[in-house]
Amino acid sequence: TSVEDVDQAILESHQKKVAVFKHSTRCFISKTVLRNFENEVAQSNEEVSYYFLDLIQHRGVSNFIAEKLNVEHQSPQLIVLENGLVVNNASHQSISLDLVK
Repeated sequence: TSVEDVDQAILESHQKKVAVFKHSTRCFISKTVLRNFENEVAQSNEEVSYYFLDLIQHRGVSNFIAEKLNVEHQSPQLIVLENGLVVNNASHQSISLDLVK
C-alpha cells in the first residue's frame, strides 16, 4: 500500500523470491487471472513472499514500481524479484506460478 512496502519487498528479495501481483479491482480479466493465480499458490510449496497491490486504491504505488523497477505498467501484472532485481514479469493470461520457479 506504500512506497515503503515496495522498498521492503525489494530488500526481502535478497533473502527469497518476491512476487508482486498488481490487480485492478474494476477489471473482470484481472479478477479471473488473480483467482487462477491464487489457486496455483494455494497448491504450491514454493518459498516465495507474495505482495498484492490494488491498482485502483494505490495507483501512485504502481507508478513508483514501474519507475523504480523499470517495468512497464500492466494490469493485471506479476513482477518477480530476486536479489533486488526483476527476474520475471508477465501480464494477463501469461501470469503463472511458473514465473516464480
